Amino acid sequence: MATKMDAAAINAAAVTRDYTINPRVEYQTITGVEGPLVILDNVKFPQYNEIVNLTLADGSTRQGQILEVNGSKAVVQVFEGTSGVDNKNCYIELTGDTLKMPMSDEIMGRSFNGSGQPIDKGPQVLAEEYLPINGSPINPKSRQYPKEMIQTGLSALDTMNSVVRGQKL
Repeated sequence: MATKMDAAAINAAAVTRDYTINPRVEYQTITGVEGPLVILDNVKFPQYNEIVNLTLADGSTRQGQILEVNGSKAVVQVFEGTSGVDNKNCYIELTGDTLKMPMSDEIMGRSFNGSGQPIDKGPQVLAEEYLPINGSPINPKSRQYPKEMIQTGLSALDTMNSVVRGQKL
C-alpha cells in the first residue's frame, strides 16, 4: 500500500503533467501559410482532426489540428497563430492522435478554452482519463421522430411552415 508521501507525489505528478503526444511522422513540406492555416504537401496518410506539432526555427513549438485532407495534401489550423512559420526552417510532426481532454469529476462547473485548458483560475484538473473531444457521430435514424406541433399563433407560419417540437431547424 502506498504511503501518504507516495500518494502526494503521484497526485502532484498528475496535476502538473501536460498532455503531450509523441510524434508519429515528421515533415518539412509547408507550401503555404494563410492566416491561421498552414498548407502541407507530400504528407503520407494524414488523418482528419489529427494533432500536429510545429517546431519553428527558434525552437519553439506550437500545436495545430488537420482540418482538411485531399490526397497527400493537408490543411492545418495552428492554435497559437502562424507568425514565424516558414517553409524552410519549420518541422511538422504528425502525432497520429486527436485532441483529448482530461476527464474527472473536478471539471463540473469549470470553464475551459477550446483546447481544454482551465480558464477560470481554479486548481488544475487531476485527470482520471483522457477522452477525445470529438464524439461519435449521432445516427439520425435513431432519433425519436418529432410529433408534437407548436402553434405559433401566426396562421401563415402554422399552415405553410409548421414547427414541430424536437425538429432540427
